[in-house]
Amino acid sequence: MSESYVKRLFTILLDAVTDKDPQVQEQVCGALCALGESQPEEALRACEEHLRLHEKLAHPYRTMILRVMETVVNSHIGELDKDLVRTSILLASSEMTKVKELVCDWQQAASNVLVAVGKRFISSVMEEMLSKFQPGVLPHHFVVQTLANLSVSNVFGMVPFLTSILSTMLPMLSAAKPDSMRVVFCCALQRFSESTLEYLADLDQAPDPTVRKDAFATDIFNAYDILFHHWLQSREAKLRLAVVEALGPMSHLLPSEKLEEQLPKLLPGVLGLYKKHTETVHVSKSLGQILEAAASVGSRTLDVQLDSLLAALHAQICVPVESSSPLVMSNQKEVLRCFTVLACCSPDRLLAFLLPKLDTSNERTRVGTLQVVRHIINSAAAQMEVKQPFILSSMKLPLLDTNSKVKRAVVQVISAMAHHGYLEQPGGGAMIEYLVQQCALPPDAEPQKLGADSEALAADGVRAIGVSTLYLLSTTVHRMGDVLWPHLLEFLIPVRFTGALTPLCRSLVHLAQKRQEAGAHALLIQYDGNATLPSPYAMTTRLLAVSSSPYLGDGRGAASLRLLSVLRRDIHPRLGQRWATAIPLLLEHLDGHTEETLSRKEWEEKLLMFLRDTLAVVSDNTWICQLSLEMCKQLPSYDGTPLEKNFLYKCIGTTLGAASSKEVVRKHLQELLETARCQEESEREGLACCFGICASSHLDDTLAQLEDFVKSDVFRKSAGIFNIFKDRSEKEVEKVKSALILCYGHVAARAPRELLLARVESDIFRNMSQCFSTKVLGIKVETKDPALRLCLAQSVCMASQAICSSSHGSSFQLLRKPELVAQMTEFIKAEPPDSLRTPMREKAMLACTYLASLEPALEGQAQADLIHSCLHGVMAVLPEPEGVDGHQEPLYLDTVQALKDLLTSLLQRNMTPQGLQVMVEHLSPWIKSPRGHERARALGLSACLLQYFLKHVHVSALVPFHNLGLLLGLFSPRCADLWPATRQEAVSCVYSLLYLQLGYEGFSRDYRDDVVEQLLTLKDGLVHPDPATLFHTCHSIAQITGKRLPPDQLISLLLTLFESLGDPDKNCSRAATVMINCLLKERGNVLLEKVPEIVSMLRSKLQETRGEHVLQAAQHSVYVLAARHHAAVVSSLLGSPLPFDSHTCTLWRALAVEPSLTTQVLGLLLEKMSRDVPFKESRAFLLSSAPDRVATLLPLAATCALYEVASAPASGPAVLELYPQLLAALLLRVSCTVGVQPPRNLQAKERKSASSGLASRRLEPCSSAVEALQAVLLRGGNDDVVQRMELEGGWQLLRTSAGHEEGVTRLASAMAKFAGPRLPLMMKALFATQSSVHEIQRVSSTAFLAELLSSNVVNDLMLLESLLDNLLARQKDVCARVRRLVLRGLANIASGSPDKVRAHGPQLLTAMIGGLDDGEDPHSLVALEAMVGLARLLDLVEAWDLRSVLLHVAIRIRPFFDSEKMEFRSASIRLFGHLNKACQGGCEDVFLEQVVGGLAPLLLHLQDPQPPVAAACRFALRMCGPNLECEELAAIFQKHLQEDRGLHFGEFLNTTCKHLMHHFPDLLGRLLSTSLFYFKSSWEDIRAAAPMLTGFLVLHVEAERRPQVDLEQLLAEGRRGAPSSGSLSPSAPAPAPGPGPRGARESC
Repeated sequence: MSESYVKRLFTILLDAVTDKDPQVQEQVCGALCALGESQPEEALRACEEHLRLHEKLAHPYRTMILRVMETVVNSHIGELDKDLVRTSILLASSEMTKVKELVCDWQQAASNVLVAVGKRFISSVMEEMLSKFQPGVLPHHFVVQTLANLSVSNVFGMVPFLTSILSTMLPMLSAAKPDSMRVVFCCALQRFSESTLEYLADLDQAPDPTVRKDAFATDIFNAYDILFHHWLQSREAKLRLAVVEALGPMSHLLPSEKLEEQLPKLLPGVLGLYKKHTETVHVSKSLGQILEAAASVGSRTLDVQLDSLLAALHAQICVPVESSSPLVMSNQKEVLRCFTVLACCSPDRLLAFLLPKLDTSNERTRVGTLQVVRHIINSAAAQMEVKQPFILSSMKLPLLDTNSKVKRAVVQVISAMAHHGYLEQPGGGAMIEYLVQQCALPPDAEPQKLGADSEALAADGVRAIGVSTLYLLSTTVHRMGDVLWPHLLEFLIPVRFTGALTPLCRSLVHLAQKRQEAGAHALLIQYDGNATLPSPYAMTTRLLAVSSSPYLGDGRGAASLRLLSVLRRDIHPRLGQRWATAIPLLLEHLDGHTEETLSRKEWEEKLLMFLRDTLAVVSDNTWICQLSLEMCKQLPSYDGTPLEKNFLYKCIGTTLGAASSKEVVRKHLQELLETARCQEESEREGLACCFGICASSHLDDTLAQLEDFVKSDVFRKSAGIFNIFKDRSEKEVEKVKSALILCYGHVAARAPRELLLARVESDIFRNMSQCFSTKVLGIKVETKDPALRLCLAQSVCMASQAICSSSHGSSFQLLRKPELVAQMTEFIKAEPPDSLRTPMREKAMLACTYLASLEPALEGQAQADLIHSCLHGVMAVLPEPEGVDGHQEPLYLDTVQALKDLLTSLLQRNMTPQGLQVMVEHLSPWIKSPRGHERARALGLSACLLQYFLKHVHVSALVPFHNLGLLLGLFSPRCADLWPATRQEAVSCVYSLLYLQLGYEGFSRDYRDDVVEQLLTLKDGLVHPDPATLFHTCHSIAQITGKRLPPDQLISLLLTLFESLGDPDKNCSRAATVMINCLLKERGNVLLEKVPEIVSMLRSKLQETRGEHVLQAAQHSVYVLAARHHAAVVSSLLGSPLPFDSHTCTLWRALAVEPSLTTQVLGLLLEKMSRDVPFKESRAFLLSSAPDRVATLLPLAATCALYEVASAPASGPAVLELYPQLLAALLLRVSCTVGVQPPRNLQAKERKSASSGLASRRLEPCSSAVEALQAVLLRGGNDDVVQRMELEGGWQLLRTSAGHEEGVTRLASAMAKFAGPRLPLMMKALFATQSSVHEIQRVSSTAFLAELLSSNVVNDLMLLESLLDNLLARQKDVCARVRRLVLRGLANIASGSPDKVRAHGPQLLTAMIGGLDDGEDPHSLVALEAMVGLARLLDLVEAWDLRSVLLHVAIRIRPFFDSEKMEFRSASIRLFGHLNKACQGGCEDVFLEQVVGGLAPLLLHLQDPQPPVAAACRFALRMCGPNLECEELAAIFQKHLQEDRGLHFGEFLNTTCKHLMHHFPDLLGRLLSTSLFYFKSSWEDIRAAAPMLTGFLVLHVEAERRPQVDLEQLLAEGRRGAPSSGSLSPSAPAPAPGPGPRGARESC
């Protein structure tokens, strides 16, 4: 790497120091340091140059660069040349003193560079520093700090300068006023003193060995005087601490006489700081240094100050130590250092102060005192040696303290004592016993809830400290060997030291091995004169018993066995070689297992084998009897550890079995029976095991001893009738009976088989029965004690198993068998059905299993009762939560296995299909259980039985397996069970059944069918399948089943599968569906005649079960059936009762799954809906005025079915295919059912439901048709049409007679807007209804077609001509409603196709004129429609076409001006306005006469009470104005008669009459004559307007014409209400025409 490159790299990195990201800055500094490792001089030069060139660089970045320099200098101080060092010193000095203010990080970094350089170049650095440390000038803070640090980092180089530095510094002390300067001076004095002391301590290595302490004494004392007498009194805590830190090392440099002189003031002054500071470590450290200095000069002041010193120091040591506070820990170390000084100076006074404090009950005081005692035992051993008895005696009360912290402190004191010979003194044994007691503490009792101010215990607690201390004393303290051996052996046997067995054994093994190394052939234990040592029998018993639980107490099993191995020669001389090989094998077995993997039963058997082998090797009856006596003696010691006591019982049985003395055996057995704590289950079990093991060698003696005990007084307490109640003594007797019965069972199990059969009924079962039941006054009373019942079941099981295992067991006649089986059955029945807490069921079923194989055979009812009880006792048990590793409870697994064994043993006696059927019938309710765990258990049992049957059945003739279909139908749906285990077991059942069928067909047992073998592959995929895989597997299983199923079994299989549709498990129900559908597909051709039955069964199953999964299953089944027999399925479903229930509706929707099938179904439904008449007329009552219309059943059912099919989303393609036919047929169906009643039987059903209060869905024929129409529209994609109808209320209108036409109209409008492309085919379908026999169908179709003409879509689709032709053809219909709707449709052309009106004008006008002249309409509705239509068409027809009909229309509509119906008045007047509008500019005189004749009615009807009429009058007058050829009148009409303007009728009428009389005076007569006719109008406002019109006309007539008006006659006529010349009604023709405006104008 070239120099220029390195320089550039340094430059780049130094520039990058200013990055804002702290992580980047850190990485850059690291890179600079790493580069400086390889190029130190270049690094220092680059840093120096960078700082020199960048004077304005901020101090944080300068700090980082200086730290890099410090790192480089520290690493390569020996490689740097002087010039570079000089440059670096000048730079660092400049950086450090550049500013006077304190910038600690920056200035400290510069100081550190100087200190680093000073480790080698002290002279250069001191030259620079002394230049800035001049007399009389207060130096920079960090100059002093640098001098202080240099004195520590380079002692030998710095001390020679100290005399001159101190002489310069002393005058500065008085001038230093800021506390920060005083602090740094104190720090410097402390460091100077420490470096001086270090220099003086290593004078032999110092460069100037002539340096003496006296050279510094004067200056240090002068500095001391200022610090102690002036600065120590400061209020600033930081300064006080700096002073006291400096005083400690300075005290060593003071002259002896000065130190002695100052101590009386110095010590109290320092002690006083304890009260002023919370962090006292610096005070304690300084105090320790002062005490050492005082002790070194033999100061007598210490004796005077001792009490105050001890009190203060003891208070400090009793401060609780927080684990998170290292300062407090350090303070205690310094305080203990002070105690060491005092112990060396005044040991008697120190102990006199400390030891009484051990008697206090205060925890902190006692713990702190014990810490001091331990410390001075170790640190002042010589002074404490003569005080050992005194110290030992003072430990009595602390040994009794139960506080954990005190215990830990005591153990630590004992450890210190052991190292210094205390335990060899009298009283040392108590210390050892205390230590063992701490080792015996139970681990779960150690943790304590500590307060916030409590001293935390060590992580491993008191017990762990005790264990480690005991082991260390045994292994590392040589002098403790004779103290601990054999004393520790005394702690092996007492129960209270059980927890300490492991550390005891380990220590004893180590001590014994050391002694063996010293004397290889000598016995380790010498019993001479030492009666407290345990005997070999006691140690063998104890260590063997505790080894049965090898992992308790930190592995005491292995520790105990190792101790036995070491002591083998002391136990018995013959055991040396045998135990030397046997015990390592046991230890190897333990090493190969953990507490979780070790089988206790196997381990105990190994230990018992070890014991048997030991007894055989010893082969000394006396020794064996002595061992058995010791075992019996230790038995009560294990009352708190039942497992170990149980094992000890087995050891006793083993030992007694090896004994040859029958008297000893009988005696010990009797004692065991009398002393056993039979209330404890484990003890009963242990006692029984003991008797059983003993019986293997002493059967007769064991049975005799048991019978003697049965006949003894122990049972006499319950002999009287008054003692059969539940008192305590009775309970105790029950437990004794339980133990005896259990003993008999174990005796039977262990007895030699050749001796058992002769004794089993007479001695064993008889005594069991006698113990179980007691006769009171001749009445047999059985116990209710569950423990006694369990013991009897267990004992019967063991005894019957022993009989079966005998060589003559198969031929043995057990006369008590029926009684025993009945008893076991009762036990099983008595157990709680939902829980499994005891092994009662398991033991009872195992007993029945072994009993069932014995003669005589069970009767049928007894066997059925037994099976039922056992199944109910196991299946209904609630499942226990599985363990962490997913395993189930062993008790449950053992119980299930016992049930399997029992059922297979019973099946073995009847290996026929009928026998198998009987077993499956018992299991069937559990197979169908809604609880998953019950199904899983039942299927597991079924699979086990079928496999056993398949394996052991012998088919001697070709006979049918008649129940195959039933069994397959039962098991196959379970292949989809929610529980994986159930699924797999179900496949196993199907697999076994199919092979059974093959076997009954004549195939050999080893034959393997390729089809059936596929089930095994499918089974493996059912563990964790996804739903699709699961049901695909079920389909495959059904295919396999269908291929191997005999034809005669198909119906029974299907019927059973149909039953499974209601299975509570949805998966199984779906699986049944899959299998049904698969079978229907595979073999459905033969089921045509069964379709009604199947459909009926599906409906009934749906009614029974409400589950959604059953609905889906039934849907799919119906679909599969319909795919082959759709007509039969449709007919069957149409026969369902109306209204369809939800299940039937579901089945209908199932037919919409596949488009081609749906199309066929919809076609059938259309045919059935249209083929029959929609309704029939009948009279509900004889006197009713009109017949009721009642819907016919089949079309109604087809309509409802069509709705359900169309409602299914999948029906979309089929609906689109039949869309026009469906819409047309449903629209006609809606029209035919408006106002139609449901069938009579449905009405009766509704009335019955209403009277009974049951909610029933009412079936409205019209509503059902509307709903079907909506569904078809939705499914056809015309959602917008449905929504528009909903918003406009069209659907509700369709349902009513009054609004039906409007509803059809709105439907047509919505269809035209949103479904135009679908109209041609629909119109074609509707055209065919022109000749329908049902008038309402013609009306609806006409209304629909008429509304289409209001949309331009018919023109766009080129449908106008055909639509016009169809409507014109309907003009002659006998129904006025049809004719009216035709006219409406023709008028709609004006809105939909205005450009086509001229082309068809003559036709349209002819049709409208025909409507005006329609005389067959009594209500004139056709004429009204014609007037409305003409008003719409007039603006669009040719003027020539209009002229020919203008006068006729005007004359024809004039009578409607005064019609009683508002619609007629409004339509006629508005049409009159349109006629005027059409004639503007070319009005003929004949029509003008009609205008003049209508002028007065129009003016008067401006006051019509109906706003539409008044609005029409305004429009008509505005249109008439231009035709009057009077501009003033036209202007007035245009001004005052606008639609949005209010009208002042009087003013308007006055103005109008004025202009009329001015321009048309000749009209006066006609106007007056017309006005007089309205004087008696039925409308009040018009009656009031008529005189007003008359008055204004007369008022404004010209003067020369007034004489022509006879006012008196007018008033008289007005009062009569009509003119004398005749009266015209409002609807009568107008008066004879007079001169019109044009004639009047000409006459003028």
